[in-house]
Amino acid sequence: MEDKITIIEGPPPIFEHVNDGWAMGLNESPTLSVPALTRLRTFNGPALVQRCYTAWHNKSSIHLHYRNEMGLEQNAPILAARNVETPEGHVLLLWVYLDGETVEYEMDAGDDDQIDDFPDE
Repeated sequence: MEDKITIIEGPPPIFEHVNDGWAMGLNESPTLSVPALTRLRTFNGPALVQRCYTAWHNKSSIHLHYRNEMGLEQNAPILAARNVETPEGHVLLLWVYLDGETVEYEMDAGDDDQIDDFPDE
């Protein structure tokens, strides 16, 4: 039986591109997988991290189970997990693999990086 961490309610997770060499080096699959990071609020982060460690210790896999923006169920293999305690509660950091053929990146230029191509004359 595959173990999973399921997002029961709330919006779909936001995945951030990961450029860390250690995460990219873990991909030993014939298919193209893209490492990504997501941050999830949770009631008991240490217990979820322990579930991941237990699965890996037993040489099993564990997946993040969620609904995408269109409401379709998706699974992503979890490759690393960490809990961070914040004043607002636990935040679970999950590094996952996404299917390289279906990943779309959304770039945010932000206000600080805007360049004025047409300055006032």
